[in-house]
Amino acid sequence: MGALDFLSDYITISTPRKKRKAMQTVDIKVKMDCDGCERRVKNAVSNLKGVKQVDVNRKQSRVTVTGYVEPNKVLNKVKSTGKRAEFWPYVPYNLVAYPYVAQAYDKKAPSGYVKNAFQALPSPNAPDEKFISLFSNENPHACSIM
Repeated sequence: MGALDFLSDYITISTPRKKRKAMQTVDIKVKMDCDGCERRVKNAVSNLKGVKQVDVNRKQSRVTVTGYVEPNKVLNKVKSTGKRAEFWPYVPYNLVAYPYVAQAYDKKAPSGYVKNAFQALPSPNAPDEKFISLFSNENPHACSIM
């Protein structure tokens, strides 16, 4: 912020500048059966203000919107097409400590994904995790007794 910007806030009578929305990516799960459904959802979302890119993956039932948008507005716009929609509930299974916990494993999830469940994440204070990682076969330098 330069001196001119600082002084212009006090001198000008115009309305204060609006904060620009952050560039973000919104993933939404939408069940699409045909090309018409896909086209309807894509056209509805691409008409939103601030949208830079819309990617539709019908096989995964996933719509990815990138731009200066609010996630709730994108979700409401997709719902206005008559489709049931929700935020993308899955994460890649290799990012989760316990991917086969009952709450995380989902048969309907795309391959390579599990539900984003709290029970799938390890507890940061769990003593078992500390002892298991102490003697790791994957890291030969982890053993401190040798």
